[in-house]
Amino acid sequence: MLYWLAGASLFYFSVKKSSTRIGKVVSGTIVFFIFGFFPLKWQIEHALAVRDHKARLARAEAIFNERCKTAGERIYRTVEGVEGLMLLKQDAVDPYDDEFDFGGVDSYIKIFLQGRDERGYLVERVPATKSGYAYVDLVDPWDGKRYRYTADMRTSPDLIGKTDEKRLVIKREPASGNAPRYGVAYDDIATPEERALWIAGGSIKVVDTLTNEVIAERVGYMIDKALGNDGGARQPWTFARKTPGWSCPQHTTKQERAFVEKVLKIKEK
Repeated sequence: MLYWLAGASLFYFSVKKSSTRIGKVVSGTIVFFIFGFFPLKWQIEHALAVRDHKARLARAEAIFNERCKTAGERIYRTVEGVEGLMLLKQDAVDPYDDEFDFGGVDSYIKIFLQGRDERGYLVERVPATKSGYAYVDLVDPWDGKRYRYTADMRTSPDLIGKTDEKRLVIKREPASGNAPRYGVAYDDIATPEERALWIAGGSIKVVDTLTNEVIAERVGYMIDKALGNDGGARQPWTFARKTPGWSCPQHTTKQERAFVEKVLKIKEK
């Protein structure tokens, strides 16, 4: 408002002070150009940005809707009485399956070791009514050796002296004997074009390592329809996970464990 008032005032005085008609026209034109150029430039740039955003969003939604046609769970075979599993990959990071994003591979291992309470929620600090998998094996990429991870309910080192509460702590030891027959492989399946349009895609496969048979697969996609806008401290993928219709199937917490558990039935203790 002040900008336009200043422009109008300068235009008025420049015209009034000019003694000739040509002078009035020239001075008025100069003032109008100076004060009108930047708003006009901004309006043009804004209009072009809006047009580009709409075109990109339309392209993104078209791709996302097409990908969603292949999303979902496909279970070809289930296995009863499974004690442990093999984590076949540990370095894939994808927003649709976010376990690797928060806490790294240990966090991902932990979701398979956690038990469930009477409501069916995964827990690690209170007694569980249903056990998780007894162990998870994986090959350390640094030394090429296989290690076994198990759950140890004890007072965490960072809680010693503060509370008697016990929580699940991961115990890691060199693995011996045969590796688990069934493994979980996680892949980021989004293409560079999809990433550029803020589309994420993840695939989890349950594999029979003895036969190399994929016995189940779940594919999921997610889109940020704001195309990565982080204004106002907005977190694009966090927002997208919580928004209905922005993921297919709709994103849920700890969804990896829920899917694997449908296929590899945990052995009752």
